[in-house]
Amino acid sequence: MSTFLLEIVTPERIVYTQNVRMITVEGVEGQLGILPNHIPFVTPLKIAPASIKLENGKNESVALNGGFMEVRKDKVVILAESAELPSDIDIERAKAAKERAEKRLSGKKDEADFKRAELSLKRALTRIGVHEHR
Repeated sequence: MSTFLLEIVTPERIVYTQNVRMITVEGVEGQLGILPNHIPFVTPLKIAPASIKLENGKNESVALNGGFMEVRKDKVVILAESAELPSDIDIERAKAAKERAEKRLSGKKDEADFKRAELSLKRALTRIGVHEHR
């Protein structure tokens, strides 16, 4: 089966670079599955895990904190605000962030505070999910 090069890049570093069979991500318009020779396009991404199918048939996940994905014929580049491999996730920190966000969401706050807490909760849940599914 054919593959394509997947690169996941943040402002700080290259997080992931490998030939893969498929990647599934959450775009702002819904879930996207990318296979080799996909039509080129660029799309913004939500805070969600990226599911990666490797050449050997195994699956991996990467926690993405939004960003953009550029699809080319033989390469996909994800430019993420932040991205974490399961081995890089501090699960206790993620659980603490989840609890803080849930407390902020339960209190009476203005709309900006609510939105920040909601985004923080999404990031924490994504990190926890990726860590648990490794």
